[in-house]
Amino acid sequence: MTISRRLVSCTTLLVMIFMGGHVLAAQEATSGSDQTDGVTKGPVTVEKPDPLKRPRTDKEIRDQQKALRQELKGVYKKWVDEDVRWIITDQELQAFKSLSNDEERDQFIENFWLRRNPNPDSPENEFREEHYARIAYANDHFAAGKPGWRTDRGHIYIAYGKPDNIDSHPSGGSYDRPIEEGGGNTSTFPFEIWHYRYLEGIGDNVDIEFVDTCMCGDYHMTIDRSEKDALKHVPGAGQTLYEQSGQSKQADRFSGGLEQLGAGPMSSANQSKQFDRLDRYAKLMAPPEIKFKDLESFMTTSKILTGPPFLFDVRTDYVKVTNDTILVPVTLQIRNQDITFTNKDGVAMGTVNILGRVSNLNHKAIQTFEDTVSVQVPSELLARKRADQSVYWKSLPLRPGLYKVDIVIKDVNNPDHIGRWQRSLNVPAYDDDRLASSSLILASSMERVPSKDIGAGNFIIGDTHITPRVPTGIGVPVTFHRGQNLNFWMQVYNLGIDEKSKQNGATIEYQILDVGTNKAVLETQELTSKTNPNADQVTIEKSLPLASLQPGKYQVNIKVNDGVTKQQIAESAPFIVD
Repeated sequence: MTISRRLVSCTTLLVMIFMGGHVLAAQEATSGSDQTDGVTKGPVTVEKPDPLKRPRTDKEIRDQQKALRQELKGVYKKWVDEDVRWIITDQELQAFKSLSNDEERDQFIENFWLRRNPNPDSPENEFREEHYARIAYANDHFAAGKPGWRTDRGHIYIAYGKPDNIDSHPSGGSYDRPIEEGGGNTSTFPFEIWHYRYLEGIGDNVDIEFVDTCMCGDYHMTIDRSEKDALKHVPGAGQTLYEQSGQSKQADRFSGGLEQLGAGPMSSANQSKQFDRLDRYAKLMAPPEIKFKDLESFMTTSKILTGPPFLFDVRTDYVKVTNDTILVPVTLQIRNQDITFTNKDGVAMGTVNILGRVSNLNHKAIQTFEDTVSVQVPSELLARKRADQSVYWKSLPLRPGLYKVDIVIKDVNNPDHIGRWQRSLNVPAYDDDRLASSSLILASSMERVPSKDIGAGNFIIGDTHITPRVPTGIGVPVTFHRGQNLNFWMQVYNLGIDEKSKQNGATIEYQILDVGTNKAVLETQELTSKTNPNADQVTIEKSLPLASLQPGKYQVNIKVNDGVTKQQIAESAPFIVD
């Protein structure tokens, strides 16, 4: 069974469900105007009674409830119990359960999403797509003997998205309590504290604590910060500062109250904040606001940009992680001269909000990202800084396939200054028996990172920090200055391994071609058996000074000849030297 996607009036179902009594009363009044004392004075149109509004017998009510339980075993039960469990209101749930057939349920579901759509004129529903993307993430990351969406962490992630920071203690262990929790040292169960800098409708600096008291991976949300204390019920263990000095007893913790933290220097402050904690907990359980709701309506081209266009450039690259997962670095480049700066206390600041979404062919959101980028500079250096460009980087893990990418940016200091970028994205598949490569990336900078930063952080691929150069248009080469280095990066996959020597046997040829004269200004080659002999994957990282090149158009050419599998691949990238 599938749920149909009929576009219906948002008011149709609401009138039918919530205003039926008023409609019926109007019909009775109209019929009565044509009759006096039971004598018909003219033609009367007899309205058929609405079967949903007539009184029902006890048997009919029992039969309907039984039929409802049977019908909701399918896709409608899943929709109520799983899909919208954390966002549907009690009134909506009651109304949905009162419906008598599938057509009414389909209309209700369509109107449910339409009421939440930030742009009702769009054929796509951005709220729904973001919602399902979060469910998928929760299932992938928070499952614990049950689907991730059913866990407390999944609930909060689906409702509010990724936290700004996570303080994770996956093994528990020794814990120095902060003073507001009583101080002293104890041992804890695994726990996490999710920090959100701001949640609309809730407030600033929101901390949400999850504790795994069963040691089974199922972290539950708590407003009692003592729940993570594994020694709370062990006499004489894990004492607070006041308990250590004899000013209170461990048994006093269980005398009542919202939390069982024990007495400490800030006990009175904790008592006064109990209602605040309960109020925040209640608000967290309510449907949240979306962070950049004003930008979501610009995800579709049907909405016209009224202000001056906010121009920016985007580059996408592809790096193999596994056959099923491809890393897609997305690099945004914004000219500082297009950002509105404000001056305060001798500091000029420009701020840009970024909202991005990757959708599949069915218009379902696969990945979403949102961020705020700030550019700060001393006011006296602003004129020089305006000549520069700011770069933002987001790495997206995707499966091979065809996608659509939508990115919207907003100049916070000039709200009408909005930019939009939309492109299709064909993420390649890498077969085990086919020689292949990643994107050839020309970079402004390229350097090794410390071991603790390998594989994580902005602009980091593997153990290398790379800042890609972004072209200013389709087919437009990137530009380097003669005083800079030309940095280029590429990975080669699926090199053949000789069965006898257990080594690869590929030759990598490099060429810098002067496009104007069609002559090579640099040619060299290397053997993979000399640099990484036993690997079926190699990384190419080169940095060449450009001082010896004359201004003009050039091209980097890389050719790989695999002597074992007899396969060849070639990649090239143009650039300009000025």
